[in-house]
Amino acid sequence: MTYRNGAFVMDTRENQIAQVIGNAGRRVQVRRPGGGLEWEVPCSVLRLATREEREAAGLWPVGPRPLLGCGECADLTAAWREAVAGEDEVETGDALVALRRHRRASHLLGEGQ
Repeated sequence: MTYRNGAFVMDTRENQIAQVIGNAGRRVQVRRPGGGLEWEVPCSVLRLATREEREAAGLWPVGPRPLLGCGECADLTAAWREAVAGEDEVETGDALVALRRHRRASHLLGEGQ
């Protein structure tokens, strides 16, 4: 099976969510959502990530709104909307992950925690 670039998949060997960034024959290049080192995986050990798995990884639902009064939230949300308009799924995923990481670090955990 071939997976589309930007698709979120599960590497069943490691039970880890990954994002498809390329295909080469029967192998797929993946990376962690939002960036990081790439690795190759045989198609046979991949499956599409479920909504619950994407939710647990902070990748669902699509359509974040900035928190009022936070300039960084507004900037990151604008970057996400721009990526969606450009229809680049990898860039869109990266922008969404960046926004969610900011929210967790700055608003859920508090600054500096």
